[in-house]
Amino acid sequence: MDFDLTDRQAHFRDRVRAFIERHVRPAVPGLIADLNTGDRWHHLEGLEPLKAKARAEGLWNLFMPPGGALQHVDESFAFEGEQLTNLEYALCAEEMGRVGFASEVFNCSAPDTGNMEVLHRYGTRAHKDQWLAPLMRGEIRSAFLMTEPGVASSDATNIRCDIRREGDDYVINGKKWWSSGAGDPRCKVAILMGKTDPEARKHAQQSMVLVPLDAPGITIERHLTVYGYDDAPHGHMEIRLENVRVPVDNLLLGEGRGFEIAQGRLGPGRIHHCMRTIGAAEEALELMVGRIQSRTAFGKKISEHSVWEQRVAEARIEIDCTRLLCLKAADMMDKAGNKAAKAEIAMIKVKAPRMALQVIDDAIQAFGGAGVSQDTSLAHSWAGIRTLRLADGPDEVHNRSIALMEYGKHPPIDPQVP
Repeated sequence: MDFDLTDRQAHFRDRVRAFIERHVRPAVPGLIADLNTGDRWHHLEGLEPLKAKARAEGLWNLFMPPGGALQHVDESFAFEGEQLTNLEYALCAEEMGRVGFASEVFNCSAPDTGNMEVLHRYGTRAHKDQWLAPLMRGEIRSAFLMTEPGVASSDATNIRCDIRREGDDYVINGKKWWSSGAGDPRCKVAILMGKTDPEARKHAQQSMVLVPLDAPGITIERHLTVYGYDDAPHGHMEIRLENVRVPVDNLLLGEGRGFEIAQGRLGPGRIHHCMRTIGAAEEALELMVGRIQSRTAFGKKISEHSVWEQRVAEARIEIDCTRLLCLKAADMMDKAGNKAAKAEIAMIKVKAPRMALQVIDDAIQAFGGAGVSQDTSLAHSWAGIRTLRLADGPDEVHNRSIALMEYGKHPPIDPQVP
C-alpha cells in the first residue's frame, strides 16, 4: 500500500491550501463584519472577488465527477470543473474545512455540490441548461429538501411529503425542515424528495423533483438555529409547501427512483463532510497547541501540565487515524464504486464528527471562557459539527449498517459446540 500522494493530489491540495492562507483567511474578519451589519440574510459581496480569483486560477468546481464534459448542455456553456476524483477532492475538502467561507470561494459548498452532481448524473438537458449551468457559474445557490419535522427522518421511508400528478403538473403538499441553503437570497431551486406512490414497494414510493423556490405555495416559516447559531446567510429553514405546482418534466430520473438518486448523492457528500470535519479538527488542534504554550498557570506553562500532553497526543493520533480511514473510503469509491465502499463510508460518517468534537472540546477547554465565546471560532465549529452526527443519517443508522455487514462475515456459533 502506497501512502505517498501523487503529483496531482499534492498539486491541488497545496494550491487550495495556499489560496486559503493567502486570500480567504485574511478576508474572514471583513466577511463576518458584513454579515453582522443590518439584515443577516444577505449575500456577502466580499466573496465575489475571491470567487473570481479562484475561478481564474482553475480552483473552481473541483468536485465535479470525472469522466467527461456535460455533453447534454449547449456548447455555449463552457464546462468549468477540474473533475477531481473523490480521493483528490477529499484532500482539498480538508483544507476548506479549516476556514469558514472557504468552500463557497471555490464553488464547493454543500448542498450545491451534491445538487450539481445529481443534475449532472440524472438531469435532462433542460435541467442542466436551466439550473446546472448557473450553479456551476456560481450565480445561484440551491437547497435539498428531504428531512421532515413530523416523522423519524432517520428512516427516509417515513417521508410524507405528497407529490401527486395532475395532468402535466406534479402538485406538492408537505413540510420540510433543515432545508440548508434556503436562507440565501440567491437560492433559486431545491431538489425535493417526497412520495409519488404510497402503495408501491417500500423503497419505490419516493421520487425527487426540482422545485423553483419562487413557486406559488412555498412559504419559509422560520429559520432553525444550531445551538443558537443561525448560519446566515445560508441558513436551515422550515418550509411549508401548499399545492405547489411544477411541470412533470421537473421529475428527476423517474417516479419511484428517489432512493436511487439519494444513494448516488449522499456517498460522495459524506466524504466531503468528513474531510471538512478533519480540517476543522486540525484548526482546533493548532489553536489549542498555540494557546497552551502561551499561557501560564500554577507556576508553569499550561503545555507543561501532563494532562495537556495527553490531550494533544490523543488529538494527533485520532486525527491521523480518521484521515487514513476517510482517504481509504475515497480511494475505494474511485476504484470500486460507492457500493463497495459502503462500510468505510459508514465508518467515517460515525468516526469523523465524534473525533472532531472531542478535539474541539479540548481546545475550548484550553481557551477557557474565550473558547465558548464569539472571540474564537471554536464554539461555532463545535455546534456545526455536532449536527453531522445527525445529518446524512444519524450515528445509529450507520452503526447498524456496519454491524449488519459484520454479522454477515461471521456465522453464528453452534450452541451445541462447547
